[in-house]
Amino acid sequence: MDNKLWYKNSSLDWMEGLPLGNGRLAAMLTGSDNTDILSLNHEWLWKGIYKDRDNISARHMLKPVRELIEKGDFYRATMLANTFFGGESGGISGLPCRIDSYQPVGDLKLEFKNSNKFCKRQLDIINGVAETERLTEKGKVNAVYAAHAINKNIICHIDGETDIELSFLRETDESAFQKYEVSDKSILYNCKFNRGTEFAVKIDYLTDAVTEVCDKSVRFSNGSYLTIFVNIATDVMGIEKELNAFSFDVNSDIKSCLVSHKKSFSEVMNGFSFKFDCDEVDIPTDERIKNLKNGQKDDELTLLYYNYGRYLLVSSSLGADLPANLQGKWNASLTPPWECDYHFDINLQMNYWMAEAVNLADCVKPLISYCESFKEHGRKAAMDLYGCRGIYIPLSSDGWAKATVEHTGWGVWIGAAPWLARHFWEHYIYSCDKEFLSEHAYPFFKEIALFYEDYLVKDKDGIYQIMPSQSPENGFEGTGSIFEVSIGKSSAMDVQLAYDLLGYAVRSAEILKIDKDDAEKWSQIREKLPEFRVGSDGRLLEWDCERKETDPGHRHLSHLYGVYPSDIFNEETNAEQFEAAKKSFDFRMKNGGGYTGWSRAWCACLCARFADSEKVYENISEMIKEFATASLLDLHPPGIFQIDGNLGAVAAVTEAAAQFVGGKLYLLKALPKQWGNGSIENLRVPGGHKISFVWESGVVKTVNITVGMAESLELCVNGKKIMVSGVCGDVKELNF
Repeated sequence: MDNKLWYKNSSLDWMEGLPLGNGRLAAMLTGSDNTDILSLNHEWLWKGIYKDRDNISARHMLKPVRELIEKGDFYRATMLANTFFGGESGGISGLPCRIDSYQPVGDLKLEFKNSNKFCKRQLDIINGVAETERLTEKGKVNAVYAAHAINKNIICHIDGETDIELSFLRETDESAFQKYEVSDKSILYNCKFNRGTEFAVKIDYLTDAVTEVCDKSVRFSNGSYLTIFVNIATDVMGIEKELNAFSFDVNSDIKSCLVSHKKSFSEVMNGFSFKFDCDEVDIPTDERIKNLKNGQKDDELTLLYYNYGRYLLVSSSLGADLPANLQGKWNASLTPPWECDYHFDINLQMNYWMAEAVNLADCVKPLISYCESFKEHGRKAAMDLYGCRGIYIPLSSDGWAKATVEHTGWGVWIGAAPWLARHFWEHYIYSCDKEFLSEHAYPFFKEIALFYEDYLVKDKDGIYQIMPSQSPENGFEGTGSIFEVSIGKSSAMDVQLAYDLLGYAVRSAEILKIDKDDAEKWSQIREKLPEFRVGSDGRLLEWDCERKETDPGHRHLSHLYGVYPSDIFNEETNAEQFEAAKKSFDFRMKNGGGYTGWSRAWCACLCARFADSEKVYENISEMIKEFATASLLDLHPPGIFQIDGNLGAVAAVTEAAAQFVGGKLYLLKALPKQWGNGSIENLRVPGGHKISFVWESGVVKTVNITVGMAESLELCVNGKKIMVSGVCGDVKELNF
């Protein structure tokens, strides 16, 4: 398998483009038969108009909302809660959302004046390089593009005799002031949004061609090569400071530059391997997708899709300041869907579900840093909105990490912080890094536990209820038609999130041998959370009691969080709820669930936990057939790119082959029969272990384990339970 997306045709459709990225900068390569276009992005280019926004003070309304909930008046409770805790903008408010939108930098355009024929375009996802190939009257012209993994610039190299016009343009934007400076050495572009962010683009070039400077472009003629370096900076760091920090010597040897980039990028991509036997298919990627839709089998395309998801996470996160947003780091629209922001009720978390297991722990660092950046404003928001200590994180936000509620109708929810905290816990248990636990994870857990101490309401039976509560993003009958999401008491997801978070806090305090009194208090609260209830029809309840869903086939599967990504419910722990979750899942799907790419990815993850290999295969296949563009980008109806589906699919396929549940590692628990022979190398496992294994006809043949800090690992393999023990660093080999 060559791990390349390739095409015989050009495409001006941005969502059929080839993405490049190095965490800081990103580019989408599109074009026509005689043009290559790089749509450029910078991770810190958020519009900046609302970076100082804040919440209103609403804590005085918490008691009236709770009184309505206790009376069972959910219609008025939903109305009142949204009025005061749902934000003043976005959603159904009719007012502009105050979340700053993630903005495009602009387009770098190369027009090949004497192109006779477009031959090929391709993306090498192991080396992080895109290429185009054309024929001119003077011969072949190759263009190579990369987002340099070390120097963090965008580099382009055109090899072959041709005449080229190079230009940089940004879509007409009435909200911004733009300025150009063009010379025979560079194009300088400066842009400032009214009352917002300022940014600059510096495009340097080296060539042996005759150069003609035009108004907003440069023409090169009678040359044999053209090398371009693109640097971009915002005023977040300081424009000149950032340009200098990432400056690139235009006289650098381009071949050496590409070699250093490929070496760095491929080392990360090759740090993990998942393979299974399948027929090789050597036709363009878009044709393969069409053939799959027409019923042809192509399991090699599934492997390409899997590795492409890993590629997208590396390209958007490794060495980044900010985590991947709804579209990773790629956006070409001045008005992107959902502001191309961060959604915390599934989407951001799904982006990183796979990271620890597939040896991409470094990609999680910007997520951890971003979550920590909420602390100051999150504390203020907790007090302003709910009169609580600790930290509150809203349902969605932008690069500025403001804890304001901005999606009226959806935003009354306190579960974002504990769900994000799961990534802190996983980062610890996969590494066993006590310094990280002490300096980063535990302080975050403690802030959220403090919020729960104040927010939870002890009822007459001594049970700690969560009010107001929602089940993102579903509703139940009796709350009116104005709001899609119902406000109630102790939704299943909110209870599960509180249960997990308090567990992280208690366990961390025990490991660090601190805060014994706090740990005892949190443990007592955890024991008195509402039960995980099962309905009369055997389904896991989504709310505090049996309520009729307004959308039985809803895309969100919030109440099944306890199955995946958590493992509160499994075959050995809370087995009744685990079986009830299966019925809930089946009910959801029978009523039309899984109708977005990311929702299908979650479905596939759940099916892996349910050990349903056929449905894992079905859901992954449907993702590619129904929710992938020609360049395999994941789609949300009606044709909107969302990267979470791409990244969530990696988690699902990995779970099918190896899943850590209830303190045990299960191998091939949900492996589709179509992937009968294969191997995994360098899978990371909680406890700090690394494992590689080979299987034939669905049976594990060899397992190689590098023992981690935990010094023991329980394996469930080929129907047997095996305990492997040793000193950290020991290598254990098992043969079956």
